Amino acid sequence: MADHTLAYVRKVMNWHASRSDEFRSPIVRGMARTSGKERARARILTDDELRAVWKAAEATAGPFGAFIKFLLLTGARRHEASNATWDELKGGVWLLPAARNKVKQDLARPLSSAAQNLVGGLPKIGRYVFTFGGVKPLSGFAKPKARLDAASGAKGWILHDLRRTARSLLSRAGIAPDVAEMCLGHVLTGVRGTYDRHAYHEEKKHAFEALAAQIARIVDPRDNIVALRGTLS
Repeated sequence: MADHTLAYVRKVMNWHASRSDEFRSPIVRGMARTSGKERARARILTDDELRAVWKAAEATAGPFGAFIKFLLLTGARRHEASNATWDELKGGVWLLPAARNKVKQDLARPLSSAAQNLVGGLPKIGRYVFTFGGVKPLSGFAKPKARLDAASGAKGWILHDLRRTARSLLSRAGIAPDVAEMCLGHVLTGVRGTYDRHAYHEEKKHAFEALAAQIARIVDPRDNIVALRGTLS
């Protein structure tokens, strides 16, 4: 909280300094109490936690449970998903406009069959995919998240940890690092970003299906058991 407050004060001071030749901001480097690396989280859900959270989300009435599962299936940022509109979902692809993401480029996510079925089961009561009343997008995550924690028994995680969990599962499913990063909405940088203009649509489509299959195997591990017929002699 102290570092967030410092960041806001720094912006105010810098704004004033840009408009006054005589003003010198008292905010200098090194005043923050922690570094970004120290604050960086490494939390992902374990298989047991993911299974418990997913099943608790399935039992949750309203859009919040579907929202949680959508975050895991897409690796999207919280506000990218919560503000998603039906107009952005066309032909099995979620086209996130540049104005709504950090890289300021239109980002196409080919939704897995599981993600398409998920949103297809939601009522269309307004322009937003995840909404309680149809007028505003889903917000106020604290209370439904607390109820989900109580129902699942999983503690000490935040919504952004689902994005890290999804990324880790993509690697676990054997998806190439570059493709996995693009699935999360990251873009190629440097010379590669300049010259490699391939859209990687089919690669991302395969990756999201692999992610959904990985989640399904975790949620219902019995899917991995094949019944043997006959007897061994």
